[in-house]
Amino acid sequence: MLVQDRAVPKSPKSQIRPPLPTINHHRFSESKSLDFSTWVSENLCKLIIVVLLVISIAALFALRSSSDVTGLLQSQSQEHSPSSISLPVIKWNSITPITDKSSIYREFRSEKWIVVSVDKYPSDSLRKLVKIKGWQVLAIGNSRTPRDWSLKGAIYLSLDMQANLGFRILDFLPYDSYVRKSCGYLFAIQHGAKKIFDADDREEVIGDDLGKHFDVDLVGEGARQEPILQYSHENPNKTVVNPYVHFGQRSVWPRGLPLENVGEIGHEEFYTEVFGGKQFIQQGISNGLPDVDSVFYFTRKSGLEPFDIRFDERAPKVALPQGMMVPMNSFNTIYHSSAFWALMLPVTVSTMASDVLRGYWGQRLLWEIGGYVVVYPPTVHRYDNIDAYPFSEEKDLHVNVGRLIKFLVSWRSNKHRLFEKILELSHAMTEEGFWTEKDVKFAAAWLQDLLAVGYQQPRLMSLELDRPRATIGHGDRKEFVPRKLPSVHLGVEETGTVSYEIGNLIRWRKNFGNVVLIMFCSGPVERTALEWRLLYGRIFKTVVILSEQKNEDLAVQAGQLEHVYRHLPTIFDRYSSADGFLFLQDDTILNYWNLHQADKKKLWITDKVSKSWTTVSTNGNSDWYLKQAEMVKKVVSTMPAHFQVNYKDAVTGDQNLIVCNSEIFYIPQPFAVDFVDLVNLVGKLDMHYKVAIPMFFLSMDSPQNFDSVLSTMIYKRKPASTNSSTLYSAQAPAVHPWSVSSEQEFVKLIRVMAEGDPLLMELF
Repeated sequence: MLVQDRAVPKSPKSQIRPPLPTINHHRFSESKSLDFSTWVSENLCKLIIVVLLVISIAALFALRSSSDVTGLLQSQSQEHSPSSISLPVIKWNSITPITDKSSIYREFRSEKWIVVSVDKYPSDSLRKLVKIKGWQVLAIGNSRTPRDWSLKGAIYLSLDMQANLGFRILDFLPYDSYVRKSCGYLFAIQHGAKKIFDADDREEVIGDDLGKHFDVDLVGEGARQEPILQYSHENPNKTVVNPYVHFGQRSVWPRGLPLENVGEIGHEEFYTEVFGGKQFIQQGISNGLPDVDSVFYFTRKSGLEPFDIRFDERAPKVALPQGMMVPMNSFNTIYHSSAFWALMLPVTVSTMASDVLRGYWGQRLLWEIGGYVVVYPPTVHRYDNIDAYPFSEEKDLHVNVGRLIKFLVSWRSNKHRLFEKILELSHAMTEEGFWTEKDVKFAAAWLQDLLAVGYQQPRLMSLELDRPRATIGHGDRKEFVPRKLPSVHLGVEETGTVSYEIGNLIRWRKNFGNVVLIMFCSGPVERTALEWRLLYGRIFKTVVILSEQKNEDLAVQAGQLEHVYRHLPTIFDRYSSADGFLFLQDDTILNYWNLHQADKKKLWITDKVSKSWTTVSTNGNSDWYLKQAEMVKKVVSTMPAHFQVNYKDAVTGDQNLIVCNSEIFYIPQPFAVDFVDLVNLVGKLDMHYKVAIPMFFLSMDSPQNFDSVLSTMIYKRKPASTNSSTLYSAQAPAVHPWSVSSEQEFVKLIRVMAEGDPLLMELF
């Protein structure tokens, strides 16, 4: 112990002690000063030895501890390493076929199936599904289904019947879940399915006809090959969309949409187009209770009343380009045979996540064969039973779905066959933790069962994801502004519909703002001229009104309907900077909101409306037709070569006369000069406008170049009850006949047209 020099106090008893003998101070050496530096110098060797000993012991413990931690990490890594999840090995060329030998339906075949899961006695909605013509309902039971379940017209597969089918996937399916529908899909494919409508037992198909809503036929005579509106691929960072915005409900979102995307409620700036024929998966929208998650369901109600949300049935169907996805479900979706492999429902995720994860997984793989998903306007009405599922059932959605979409968009595979890619992606999703190893084994069983029941896997097509994105030119941009329908947001009905509709008015005005509308009024212009200008003047550059009776106060010009074409050159000359001229008789109603897709650089006329455009033989007909035909021959003979060639190519037979009632037609500015030249060729001949107008059109251009926008107009002969409300349709480009001769009739017209242009109600 190191002791420093210090003064020692005297003891009180020392004062009475006798004196000590004298001590020789030189007997012992003088005590040394014990300061720190001196002590260190004398004990340096000992200190070095102690320090080295401590360091050696510490190093030994650190090495042992590091070894234990490394061993633990290696153990954990081996336990959770993706390499521990093996990829199933399948001998694709040696799969034994599976035939139905046990069920009473072994000889039954049908191309169109409706597959539903049932756990209660047949609902009224299911009874209606059974009655849909041409479709076979297949009901799949589970452990909760009543043992005596039956429904006339439906094929029912109980658990016992399923067990006898011999499918590999049966070893993985839970007994009490709707995902047993996977067994039903295989059964349908085994029995001739070409289309499968994935449905549930609480929905009713609107109009009881799936063919009216979906593209049931992709090839053949019934196929619709017209272009389909498609979301723009201009923004590569936009990988998921809320389709409900497109169909008029901006504050509603589908189950499976990442919650971080819920606030994206703006409509598309523009769309593109894709040709139909490869929409192998078709997702329908549901009125009433759409496919919403529990977050929406429990936060958007003001009480216990059921949801009855409506979507815009007139909004066009819309496709998803490669690189963009949309939430999908298992109760309102049609799968074509090329996408049957995408029907697999994973078995280890929650029931409310299974079909959504399947949808994203399937969409990504669909790109490998050049297919795409299309979302359709309302196809079913689904009733809200006010019996929502708990939030806990959606845990796999809200936690992982955003990450899943990013993973799928970036995923690539070098496999050369589709089923190999499917298995590889299923394995990769297990590695990423989106589902478990059991789902990889289930996928392997599913693919083998597909081949065993006779399914032919589609061929691969090159992807465009890694190629430079195609530039979207101005002509490729297609505009569509969705309607904003009233909805419920935080228990409060949304407002602002009128201001939103102004956007539509601006769009229509932008499209037709430089087009002149020429109207011929047969009725009393004193009662209708101002109304026509009020109705159509909002849309067009100007409204020029012709009538047999001139009225300067109302700016109505004099004209004769029989020779109305003679009055048009003057109007063409007056508005020489206009894009075109649209002629309309006052007995025909123009639904301008359905014309924005028409090409304003082409001719429009009713050549595809059989009741308006007809071919008449002059043999055996009245003298009027004979005289008109002679005048046509005379004019054609004097036409310049290009006019004459066009006309003779379109009209076969010298004895045939083309007659068109010409209630509506459009002439673009580049054709106005040709029209004027043809009018001059007719000169003073008494040629009727119903003969002259079609002759002009056939001379100016080939009918195959006419825009077909008017081909779907409603056209009937004079009905028994004029202006019947059953005649009008807001979905048609035009409606004939419809007469307006008074203010009361004009008010009636405005009320029916407000279905297509709600802002018209503001006129009252």
